[in-house]
Amino acid sequence: MTYAHMGSLVAQPGKRDAVVEILTRLRPELRDAGCLLYEVGTKDGEPDTVYAMELWETAEAHQGSLQLPDVKAAIDEVVPMLTGQFESQDFNVVGSPLRSTEA
Repeated sequence: MTYAHMGSLVAQPGKRDAVVEILTRLRPELRDAGCLLYEVGTKDGEPDTVYAMELWETAEAHQGSLQLPDVKAAIDEVVPMLTGQFESQDFNVVGSPLRSTEA
């Protein structure tokens, strides 16, 4: 079943764009690891917040991706720019009006 992870993180003042740049670097190995979608965004009025929406083949694929060398390096690069404020939601996707749910 498709696994979704949505989250936000707060960057230190003035660091949001640097965090976005790191999170949006091309990483083809994510697709190979089972990532179906990874979108990063910002919101007017929240100059330090970064949002991410991820869809994965499985929750295990998502967890496994955190061990990829390039992903670990990106995490190490981003963490010093963050305040430690995070929010996240995880859920199993049960359907969509945009695609068939038939196998």
